[in-house]
Amino acid sequence: MSHVLDDLVDLLSLEPIEENLFRGRSQDLGFRQLYGGQVLGQSLSAASQTVEEARHVHSLHGYFLRPGDATLPVVYMVDRVRDGGSFSTRRVTAVQKGQPIFTCTTSFQYDEEGFAHQTQMPQVVGPENLPCEVELTKLVADRIPPHIREKLLCAKPIEMRPVTEKDPYNPQVGDPIKYIWFRADGVLADSPALHKYILAYASDFGLLTTSLMPHGKSVWHKDMQIASLDHALWFHQNLRADDWLLYALDSPWAGNARGFCRGSIYNRAGQLVASSSQEGLIRHRKDWA
Repeated sequence: MSHVLDDLVDLLSLEPIEENLFRGRSQDLGFRQLYGGQVLGQSLSAASQTVEEARHVHSLHGYFLRPGDATLPVVYMVDRVRDGGSFSTRRVTAVQKGQPIFTCTTSFQYDEEGFAHQTQMPQVVGPENLPCEVELTKLVADRIPPHIREKLLCAKPIEMRPVTEKDPYNPQVGDPIKYIWFRADGVLADSPALHKYILAYASDFGLLTTSLMPHGKSVWHKDMQIASLDHALWFHQNLRADDWLLYALDSPWAGNARGFCRGSIYNRAGQLVASSSQEGLIRHRKDWA
C-alpha cells in the first residue's frame, strides 16, 4: 500500500473519544473549504462502528451545512436511532468550532435473498491506457495558482483516469455526461466496511462539476461559486475499492443556481455496486470576475 493510501485509511479510521463520539483529523486538498468526501467517509466510519458487523450499510443521505475548516479536526456524534429486526438506523452530526458542518442518516441491513436487476454498464474504453488525472494536471501546471499547485500535483490515494480528457481552464460546452475510472492506489485490507468508506470518500470527486458541462464552466473559473449542498449514496453490494471502478455521471437538470447530478458505479465485471446523487450550488458570481 502506498503511503498516501495508508494516510487515507488512517484518516477514515477515527479516534473513539467517548461512547457514540469520535474524532477525525482533516486533510487540506487545496480547496476553499474542507473536501466533502472526507466528512462523507468519516461519517460512515463513525456510524459503522456503532452497528454490529453482520449488518452492512446500504444507504447514506447527508446535508452539507457549513464550510469545514481543513486545518481543524472534526468531531462526529452518532445517534443510535433504531435497531430493528432487519435494519439499523444511525444519525451522524459532524462538528467543528461547536457548530454542525454536516449531518447524515445511514441505514444498515442484514444480507437477504430477493429479486435482482440492474442497468447495464456503459460501453467505454478501459482504464489501462488512459492517463491519470495527475498526469493531465501536469499539462496545465503553469496555469494552476502557485499556492495550490503542489497539492494538485502530488501523489493521490485515489487514482482517477477520465475517459474523456478535458481542459479545466478552457472547458467546452458539451452534454452533461462523463465517465471516470478510479481505484485506491494500493491493496486494501479485506474489510468490506473499509472499502465502502473509501468509496464514500471518492464519490464526491467529479459529481457536481458534471452540471457545469453544458455551460462551458469549470470549478477553476474565478467567477463561479461552487459548493455541495447534499449527497446521497446507495451501496448495492460489497465491492473492492482497490480494483478499477467506473463512475458514470450525468446531470439531468440545473436551475436556480443549483445543479443536480447522478452517478452509477460499476466494477470491472459490469456489476452495479453503488449509486449516488448530489445537488449543489453553481452560482455565477459576476461580481467575483
